[in-house]
Amino acid sequence: MKGYWHFPAISVAICVVVIIFQDKSLITGFILWLLMLYVFKRLGKIPIMVSLVLFFFFYTFIPVLTPIESPPASETATYSGTIAGSINKTPKKVDFVLQDDSSKAKLLVVYFPDKTDNLIDKHVKDWRHGATCQLHGKLELPDSSTNPGQFDYQRYLLTKGITYQVVLHSPDDISCTGATKMALFYDMRTKLIQYIRHEVSPETAAWLTALVLGDDSSINEDTITLFQRWGLSHILAISGLHVGLIVALVYFMLIKLNILTKEKAQWVMLFFLPLYAIIAGGEPSVWRACVMVMLFIILQKLKLRYSITDALSIVFLLLILSDKYIVYHIGFQLSFLVTFGLLLSRRLLLQTESSLYQLLYISFVSQMMIFPLQIAYFYTFHPLSILLNLMVVPYFSFFVIPFMFLMLVLLPISGFFTTVLDTLFSKIHTIFIFVMQAIDHHFYYPLTVGSISITGAILYLVLFFVFMKQLQKKRLWRSFSYGCLITLFIIGTTLKPYFNPAGSVTMLDIGQGDAFVIELPYRKGVVMVDAGAKVNFGDEKLSDKNYRQIIKPYLLSRGISKIDAIFLSHEDIDHVGSVPFMIEDIDVGKVIISEYFPLPDNLRIDWKRNGTEIKQLEQGQTITIGNQVFSVVSPVVNRNSANANSLVLYTELGGLSWLFTGDIDADVERDLIAENADLTVDVLKVAHHGSKTSTEQSFLKSIDPTYGLISVGRNNSYGHPAEEVLQRMETAGVFLFRTDSDGAVTFRFKDNRGTFFKYLP
Repeated sequence: MKGYWHFPAISVAICVVVIIFQDKSLITGFILWLLMLYVFKRLGKIPIMVSLVLFFFFYTFIPVLTPIESPPASETATYSGTIAGSINKTPKKVDFVLQDDSSKAKLLVVYFPDKTDNLIDKHVKDWRHGATCQLHGKLELPDSSTNPGQFDYQRYLLTKGITYQVVLHSPDDISCTGATKMALFYDMRTKLIQYIRHEVSPETAAWLTALVLGDDSSINEDTITLFQRWGLSHILAISGLHVGLIVALVYFMLIKLNILTKEKAQWVMLFFLPLYAIIAGGEPSVWRACVMVMLFIILQKLKLRYSITDALSIVFLLLILSDKYIVYHIGFQLSFLVTFGLLLSRRLLLQTESSLYQLLYISFVSQMMIFPLQIAYFYTFHPLSILLNLMVVPYFSFFVIPFMFLMLVLLPISGFFTTVLDTLFSKIHTIFIFVMQAIDHHFYYPLTVGSISITGAILYLVLFFVFMKQLQKKRLWRSFSYGCLITLFIIGTTLKPYFNPAGSVTMLDIGQGDAFVIELPYRKGVVMVDAGAKVNFGDEKLSDKNYRQIIKPYLLSRGISKIDAIFLSHEDIDHVGSVPFMIEDIDVGKVIISEYFPLPDNLRIDWKRNGTEIKQLEQGQTITIGNQVFSVVSPVVNRNSANANSLVLYTELGGLSWLFTGDIDADVERDLIAENADLTVDVLKVAHHGSKTSTEQSFLKSIDPTYGLISVGRNNSYGHPAEEVLQRMETAGVFLFRTDSDGAVTFRFKDNRGTFFKYLP
């Protein structure tokens, strides 16, 4: 098998794809691929048999993530178990994983200390790895995604094998005793992080703990988002470079200072590297790098010679065997995909002695290899990220990361000198981040690709591998041809919506508020009706949570980078609160309001400065966006009420007529049917989230809707939708969709036919 281990590794990778996407048709393709390799004598019987055996073994070994059922206990109960892993502690939250003794399930235990809890350190001192605990609490289902594109916290916990969570109301609800010897290393990590935060400035501490100890919780969230936007998340993860530096540092201390011989130093490394992986947070990229170094030391001691590709493949298989959930970890996927791509391209890297060209090749290969994952997780791709890597990677490789390790070594032995280094780093790094922010501000024009199919991802990777192979063989014309195919593939994937004859109307689940997205066929236009937000009631500050966590991810997942128009029904926060964040972040062509919408001058100026046209419409007017006509049927007069002055829109989509009603009340409904006696609609956006002040029986009888859409928050304090409204709708024979029970609701149509789909089952 020497020299062929990458075939079993690729086989298991295909197995992982089959399991994650539940696409069993790939199994047929996998078997045909092995058969083709055998027929053309590219692979012998033994590698094929090993590949098949490992494929079907891991097919039964790796778990399929299935939705969690409701907790078995709905009341507070007592649970006993053992703490697994480290205690994650921040000023706002403390959490850890508890392995339940009876069910063997993993539970996430969470405690949110309040400002009066000054004894938090005293409370959690017994919460240690391996401790036996008893706690009183109620099993809860973690929040799941209710909208396309939205982060699914429940699925995220499932990827770690965690099923339910228990939120502690008080530290007195749990008691823990004992611990394992491994707890000493987790404690060491916690104390080391606290020590660093105490000894150096917050800026330096944030980067030191992130790049040396794998704790990025102190890095500014905007900075993390900045790195994600440019495909630079790998910089923040401890990987081969970090491990290589610490191996070199320990080797220097042990050998160059004549503390140990080379043989004994290697034994020290075999024991040290697993401990460092734990202290560094135990992320997959850390384990990959540490296990690879350990494997090469072991192979050297056994006098066995294996290629780097073989070693990487064996490490890949060993890590999955040690943790069957690791395949769902984005760090694991990115780490191995990039490393495998670089190994396959090593001949190309060695063809030039220029460090600049080598760095360019590494940046190019890394960014192109992660393209499918970049799209799958973030929906965007920026070609300029390849060039930005040329600036960022050397800066972190040759300055920041070595500087952080140097700081850690000097902290206990140097006072004034450490302060000088701290100040120096803070000033230089602040300038560097400022430059990155300036580049982001002026040059961030990404390709908003949206989603990519598994077939498309495989086709892309095949094209890229062939392209690199031709380039390595210096067949420049052929490599250029495949490069053109890759470019056309990326452009075609980006332009896919513009060739799609289908359209859609989506009622997003933003809680107690409205947000509708209309996508016209062939991407002739993207229109929104309202975009609500939440208010942080502690400080009455408008929150961007709905936009950041729901609206924007949905738009990106659909490949939407521009909104042609947003209709704002009225000025209430739950209908318009996300609009300022949208205009600041993406291209919004028009904001359309009624003549009675009191838009503040500061917003009017800001929106116009961002290139957004503000248009006021009166009752009876129409506006065409793309090829879609929207008619204004209300308000007729100023009723001196935000709700009553709601902009009411009529349009026809997918063979159905639609009425968007904002928060109008029964008086406005009566006027509507009085002035529009022949008005009938197929789809009614139920006014005011189903409040009893709207949707009277006479109104329903007059417009005769077939479907009703209610955008409403779960367990809201207003009692929406009102029981009497639901009864009226049922009596009128209206089929209801509700965001609190159905999640996002999408009507997909083509020509004059369409179907409603609920996001939640």
